[in-house]
Amino acid sequence: MTLKLVAWIAAALVSTCVAVEAQTYPTREIRAVVGLPAGSGGDVVARYYADKLSSLAGKPVIVENRPGMILSIGADAVAKAPPDGHTILITSVTSSHAANVFNFKRLPYDPIKDFTPVAMLQKSYFMLMVRPEAPWKNVAELTEAMKAKGEKASYGYGAPPALASSELYKARKGLKAVGIPYKTSMASLPEMFSGELDFQFIDSTAGTPLRQSGKLRALAVSAGQRVPGVDVPTMAEAAGIPEFDIAPVWGVLLPAGTPAPIVSKLEAWFAEISKMEATRQYIANTHAAPFPGNAKALADFIPKEIKKWEELARLAKIEPQ
Repeated sequence: MTLKLVAWIAAALVSTCVAVEAQTYPTREIRAVVGLPAGSGGDVVARYYADKLSSLAGKPVIVENRPGMILSIGADAVAKAPPDGHTILITSVTSSHAANVFNFKRLPYDPIKDFTPVAMLQKSYFMLMVRPEAPWKNVAELTEAMKAKGEKASYGYGAPPALASSELYKARKGLKAVGIPYKTSMASLPEMFSGELDFQFIDSTAGTPLRQSGKLRALAVSAGQRVPGVDVPTMAEAAGIPEFDIAPVWGVLLPAGTPAPIVSKLEAWFAEISKMEATRQYIANTHAAPFPGNAKALADFIPKEIKKWEELARLAKIEPQ
């Protein structure tokens, strides 16, 4: 038997095993890792899609919260997991795979080489929020008040888009407010309610119920265009910052090296979830925007998003930690 024939037989066996593996996948529960704490806005996103995936896959999909390093600990856990499709990452790709390249001097993973893209899910935005008792009723009034307070002004942030939004606002308006980091925007609420924090950009999933209940007031949104159903101006309109367009995109990724048939199976399931009426309603309720895309679309998106955040980090004068 020639070496060429041996190699051909080995390749055929590998191909057969992969095909069989894909046909029987999943063979056990799937871990859906999210790099945020339970109860956070991102956790709500992950749990919605995990629940729908479980119905289609016929196996439990268990959400595993791995908070820390602004979504990077969760991403790193998936990057180092076995590439068999039983560990997936549901993440704000904008944060874990683009913004964090510039938020940290060194990430424990390569955002492109260490992952296999699966699908894009939705686009969200952040609200510039203040306590309802605050005397400022719009961004112009907030800006004047923050200029007067100087370095005594403060804001909170729990995610890269919130930090970038705040720093871009500061840089363009000449503010000196001090940023206070939190694990999530929800963790900062006691300080927001008490007035210890002057303002904060809060993601729409968490911010929408706070606004609707009157617990916080929204002055503007971080998206570049008006959000349907939300009577709140954009930062471009309210603050006169035309380049202000920060709208995180959520996606699904697997460890690098996951067999293509398994990727295709998950890709098809998430495409089906994106078309569900329940998903349309869920997105409408959280005032997010549908942003479905296949594996190739996500693979093309990540490098472009990294390039965009390179410019945002420069404009917002973000120093890597």
